[in-house]
Amino acid sequence: MADQSIIRISKEISDIQKHSDLSLAVAFRDHDVRNVRTLIIGPHETPYEFGFFEFAVKFNKEYPRKSPSVTATTTNGGRCRFNPNIYANGKVCLSILGTWRGEPGEEWSPAQGLESILLSIQSLMSTNPYENEPGFEDANTPSDKKYQKDYVAKIRHEALRISVIQRMEDFLGITHGVQAATRAASIKEKEDYSLDFDDDLDDVDESAVPWEPFKDLIKQRFLWYFDSYMESIEKAKTEFKDGTTFVRMPFEGLNNNMEGKFNYSELQQRLLNIKRALHEEAESWAKEGLLPKHKDSTVAVNLGRQFEQIKESFKRNDVSHHIELVDGNPFVWGLTYIGRPMTNLDGGLFNVVIRFSPRFPEEQPRVEFKTKIFHHRIARDGTPCYFPKTNRREDVKNHIEAIIDALEEECPPYDPRTLTNPEAHKLFWGGPDDRKLYNRRLRRSVQQSLEDC
Repeated sequence: MADQSIIRISKEISDIQKHSDLSLAVAFRDHDVRNVRTLIIGPHETPYEFGFFEFAVKFNKEYPRKSPSVTATTTNGGRCRFNPNIYANGKVCLSILGTWRGEPGEEWSPAQGLESILLSIQSLMSTNPYENEPGFEDANTPSDKKYQKDYVAKIRHEALRISVIQRMEDFLGITHGVQAATRAASIKEKEDYSLDFDDDLDDVDESAVPWEPFKDLIKQRFLWYFDSYMESIEKAKTEFKDGTTFVRMPFEGLNNNMEGKFNYSELQQRLLNIKRALHEEAESWAKEGLLPKHKDSTVAVNLGRQFEQIKESFKRNDVSHHIELVDGNPFVWGLTYIGRPMTNLDGGLFNVVIRFSPRFPEEQPRVEFKTKIFHHRIARDGTPCYFPKTNRREDVKNHIEAIIDALEEECPPYDPRTLTNPEAHKLFWGGPDDRKLYNRRLRRSVQQSLEDC
């Protein structure tokens, strides 16, 4: 029974990793498949939009006959309740988990699995999370409606502050005044949790350091969504004066609430600091890669070999694009993309820089279009939204092909999780007149790329 349970868990994890949508991620340590870390990215057009929310899933030996236990770990050290059904202490109230009374047919079934659990949690992250509170169907008074609006407002602020900004500051070692103590408590919580997570193992040395399996993914996604974060802040600053206290909800208790004050001006500056730190981190990879300990490393040799192979492949297949090593550094590649004939990109000439970490492929490349382009998959700072094949993340050619595919795809399916350039995104997915304007602006940027050569 135990072996069958592990086989089932392993398959579910593998299926999510291979076929999951862009808002879910899962990870586990090789020695313990029953303890899984999961990441849910907040849905578009909700107060949780593009926030990074982690949950710990512990599968018992009776799985799938019995549901696993799920604990929210993005709680600001147990100080923040992000939803009526997601408590500050980490409890997740769902009928399929047996943590909430549900209607007949809503309880756990062996036909369900990890992905259905994550999607159920994600469904709690709605445009009006107040509706998850029992008795909401009777909440029709003006006071109730104001509570709903106030609840959305403070969740949006705290989702950005805690799940995005505070997390990124932790990753990058950025301290921020009085917030440093709060983050230290949050880190301590992760350390304690890591030790508890593996308390039945003989060797827990590796868990003495917080395990962050989604660190690189979150950094990459932060760059995708940076403009969306800033746009959200600009709008919120006109609605909420800095220093205004959050409204407490009727269902919030003393130690199970979301207390605080609005301060979007501060959040905006912290976002800019994070963006600058990420750029400096990528710039430092070039210098770090040339240090003696990395210069002849396996990663450097591998990147150099791949460069020669791709360059030869371009020549052999008569590919018009061109690659080079910037200053001969295998950790910094220059790609010159030439627009495909008979498309809106026809005649364009775009310079792209691909920076590699000495820890590649554990840390994925940072890509930047140095030549400006108005494109729904390219952020204003030149960060592209592209999708390398997950089973070939160490293959640089796979990345280059994915970048070009994202540029040239003419009829991609609508997916708000790829919202990298808000202005271009709205025009591209708007009505016929919007699409015409999008095409004109794209063509203008293509023409400008030739003038800038």
